Amino acid sequence: MVGMPDFLTGRGQDQAPEFQELESPEGELHLRFYISSGEEFALSATGIREVLSPAPDRITPVPNVSPLLLGTLNVRGRVVWVADLGQFLGDMTPLNTDRQEVSVIAVEDQDILLGLAVDRIVGMEWLDIDKIQAPTSVPDGVAPFLRGEWTLEGDQRFLRLLDQVSILRSARWAA
Repeated sequence: MVGMPDFLTGRGQDQAPEFQELESPEGELHLRFYISSGEEFALSATGIREVLSPAPDRITPVPNVSPLLLGTLNVRGRVVWVADLGQFLGDMTPLNTDRQEVSVIAVEDQDILLGLAVDRIVGMEWLDIDKIQAPTSVPDGVAPFLRGEWTLEGDQRFLRLLDQVSILRSARWAA
């Protein structure tokens, strides 16, 4: 029975094969997420190494470093610095780490790997890069790290696209 082709396809011999047309996604793949203030951002999937959900006690605090850094995380033998992305962008509300898991987006450029801790991850979505606009009414602390923004349909909210290379190479980490 298992060797019969009809068993594997679920069709009888008298049924014609059905073809399902797959839709081609529009745009580029992005990861959508929120920081502590409730603002929504996106990062291009091409610059994301992986998304992690470690327990807060797996992030080891390091003394005498930038207050933006939560500490380090061991990811398969590699030490990854973890930063509060919201505070890096000028958000006054620190990330709540008093929970079971912390959402961390590991971004990479050349030899630099950094974990960006965020409040909540929405998920992956195909976004049309041709519909991106120049950022409007953006705080000065965020502007250098934005590639643009999308206006969300039927809303007065914006989805802002961050540039992970600018974040990784920022002089703010030395502060």
